[in-house]
Amino acid sequence: MTASATTAASVTDIAQRATAGKIFLALLRRDVNVARRELPYFLLRTTLQPLLFIVVFGLLLPRMGYMSSAYKAALLPGVLAVSLAFSSVQSVALPMVADFGWTREIEDRLLAPISIELIALEKIVAGVVQGLIAAIFVLPIARLIMGPIEGLTVTHFALVIFIVLLGATAFSVLGLLMGSLVNPQQIGLMFSVIVAPMIFFGCAYYPWQNLSVFPAMKYAVLINPLVYVAEGMRGVLTPGMPHMDLRAVSGALIVIIAIFWTLGIRSFRKRAMG
Repeated sequence: MTASATTAASVTDIAQRATAGKIFLALLRRDVNVARRELPYFLLRTTLQPLLFIVVFGLLLPRMGYMSSAYKAALLPGVLAVSLAFSSVQSVALPMVADFGWTREIEDRLLAPISIELIALEKIVAGVVQGLIAAIFVLPIARLIMGPIEGLTVTHFALVIFIVLLGATAFSVLGLLMGSLVNPQQIGLMFSVIVAPMIFFGCAYYPWQNLSVFPAMKYAVLINPLVYVAEGMRGVLTPGMPHMDLRAVSGALIVIIAIFWTLGIRSFRKRAMG
C-alpha cells in the first residue's frame, strides 16, 4: 500500500511538472509573438541610441581626426553591451510596470496554475531573448558603419554567447526588480535616475583599466553591472584591448544575477500578492 501510494504521488508530481512546463512555454510563446509583431518598434527603441553613438564616435569623429581609429576597438564591445543591457531591462521592466499598473494583465498570469517564481522566470527568459536579438542586430550594422576594427575577432564564439547570456540575464533580472518596484507614473524617473547614469558610468565607451587616472571612480563603478558586461564583451571580441579578467567578469555577473533574483522575486511576490 505504501509503495503504491508513493508511486501514485510520483506520477502526480511528474504530471504537475509537465503541466507547469507547458504553461511556462505557452506564456513564453505569447511574449515572443508579441515581441515579433512589435520587432521594428522594439529595435528602434533599444538600438537607436547606440547606433547614433557609433555614427558620431565610431565614424564621424575618427574621420575628422578628433579621435584615433583605435578607439573603435574599445567602442564596439561597449555599444553591444549597452544594446543588450538596455533591451533586456526594458523588455522586462516596461511591460511589468504596465501589467501592475493600468492593464492589470498580471492578474491573468497569476491565475495560471504555476508558481509565482515560474511566472517571474518566464519574464526573465523573454527579456534574455530580446537582449540577444538586440545584440545580434547591432553587431553587423555597427561593423558596417565603423569599417575595419583592429583586433576584432569572433573566434571565441562560445565565450561571446556565454557573456551575452550572462549579461542579458543580469539585466533581465534587474528589470524584474525595477518593474515590480516602480509605479507607472515614475517610469520616466527610473530611466533618468538609474539607467542613464548606469550607461555613462558603465565603461561602455572606455575601458575600465583606463579609469586608473581616477582611482576613486575606478572602484566606485564596480557596483554597476554594465561594467562587467562591457568588459566581458571586450575580452571576447577585442582581446587586445585592456579588459577585466573573464573569470572575474563571469563570477561578478553570476553574483549580480543571484542578488537581483533574490531581491526581484521578493518584490515581485509582494507586489503580486498585495
